[in-house]
Amino acid sequence: MKSSIITKLESLQERREKLEALLSDPQIILDQVRFRVLSKEYAQVLDVTSCFLSWRKVNENIHIAESFLTDPEMHDIANEELQEAICQQKKLEQQLQIYLLPKDPDDERGCFIEIRAGIGGDEAALFVGDLFRMYSRFAETRKWKIDLVSISDADHGGYKEIIAKVSNEGAYSLLKFESGGHRVQRIPETESQGRIHTSICTVVVMPEVPETELPKIKTIDLRIDTFRSSGAGGQHVNTTESAIRITHIPTGLVVECQDERSQHKNKAKALAVLGARLRAREVNRRQQDKSLTRRNLLVRGDRSDRIRTYNFPQGRVTDHRIYLTLYRLEEIIGGNLDILIQPIMQEYQADQLIALSEIIP
Repeated sequence: MKSSIITKLESLQERREKLEALLSDPQIILDQVRFRVLSKEYAQVLDVTSCFLSWRKVNENIHIAESFLTDPEMHDIANEELQEAICQQKKLEQQLQIYLLPKDPDDERGCFIEIRAGIGGDEAALFVGDLFRMYSRFAETRKWKIDLVSISDADHGGYKEIIAKVSNEGAYSLLKFESGGHRVQRIPETESQGRIHTSICTVVVMPEVPETELPKIKTIDLRIDTFRSSGAGGQHVNTTESAIRITHIPTGLVVECQDERSQHKNKAKALAVLGARLRAREVNRRQQDKSLTRRNLLVRGDRSDRIRTYNFPQGRVTDHRIYLTLYRLEEIIGGNLDILIQPIMQEYQADQLIALSEIIP
């Protein structure tokens, strides 16, 4: 392992030891704000430093095994232990490099999920609902809370658009890989000839951004309209203009929210989504200005990218970014997204490791 990496790991180990001392200090324990901050930092360095300690121990075992190679009676046993330790050393070094990869500052945040019907008419609208249920079930398996922000019904069933919010920490780190075009191939119920129809939905995942970090939005740049909510909700929905539509005039972005009974709460939710969209636009603009590899598109969220195909007649799901095909469609639509997300994350980390090896001397 490169000396520059070892130096960085040693500094992290020193920091861990200092944090352990601080967290056992009665004065720190009484200061709940500082205690939480230090506890969070400790959790961040714990895994990497534990792995580093294991790597050091394996290195010691390698040196001990090597010292016995010259002993004729111990040579075979020592050589076997040496090969086992070298194999373990390589695995630990790879894990350490992954721990040291640059962190996306948004990974620890919640996120907004926007699902829209694209090409395909009624089938696309129906698949919007299928995708939302898939993400809802995935959230349930992780005990995440998912809240509707806005929902727009289609004329003949299904939805034109669904916007939802997942507030749990770390949600964005997994769901950000879902941004892009989702293609569905299946036989509609109304298709008498048994022909397969192809439809497209787009998914955009944006990190939930604290108010202090949201782009400055001038009131003069906003047009705010109120209207009556549609759908279930009782008498209140039909008589009160609590729904909000906000148009950002400079960009033309439009956000609606009608989930809450309160106009004030709907406005706050809509402004949060608008801020997240404006920030995402700026991030994408910066990324497009850089030279990006193919797999960096995994986190771009470009709506024009077709990232996945769901083929119902064959029970097949294909992720086109990493050329992965699984014949487990029902399981995936049922919320088991881990079998798709984990391989994508591993591929992305592999690309980052290659880039890191080119930067570090």
